[in-house]
Amino acid sequence: MEPFTTLTAVAVPLDQPNVDTDQIIPARFLGIPREQQVSALFHDLRTDSTGQPHERFVLNQPAYADARILVADRNFGCGSSRENAVSVLVDNGFRAFIAPSFGDIFFNNCFQNAVLPIRLPAARTDALRALLSASPGARISIDLSAQTVTGPDGQVDVFEIDSFRKDCLLKGVDEISLTLGYEQDIAAFEARRAGGQSWI
Repeated sequence: MEPFTTLTAVAVPLDQPNVDTDQIIPARFLGIPREQQVSALFHDLRTDSTGQPHERFVLNQPAYADARILVADRNFGCGSSRENAVSVLVDNGFRAFIAPSFGDIFFNNCFQNAVLPIRLPAARTDALRALLSASPGARISIDLSAQTVTGPDGQVDVFEIDSFRKDCLLKGVDEISLTLGYEQDIAAFEARRAGGQSWI
């Protein structure tokens, strides 16, 4: 996994609240290989019934083609449990999401995929989306160590994050790889335990 330390990137505003996982990647695309799911991101929002792109949908606009940060409205990633909702965003280049609130499972899945979900007050996320809409291609900077978000207007906001999850992101590890990093310590403990409690 790629460590997450700082990120300065084009940010895209998504004004719709309650964007669920089926809107992020419709269920009919879940059975295909991951590399083929890339084009399914927001499929039914991005295209019409004939497969033609909706020109007004924000991710179809050239200014946001290189976006790596998504600023959403409340309850982003709600709905059914599917890790594909995070992985398809990752495979389209996104490393961070900013919203007032997230679906719980989506929020947890972000950390398993080395991406950072950031909760900021609704008034601030509204303001950020307005700034990004007014200046397509504008950038946001995130510093995970300092736990700050710097908007296009220069305002710095502080966000909260669990210290364990922060450490994992900074190191580029998940729970499994973090545990494997202590493999020698675990083996030594098991050896001591076996020697002292051979009856187990």
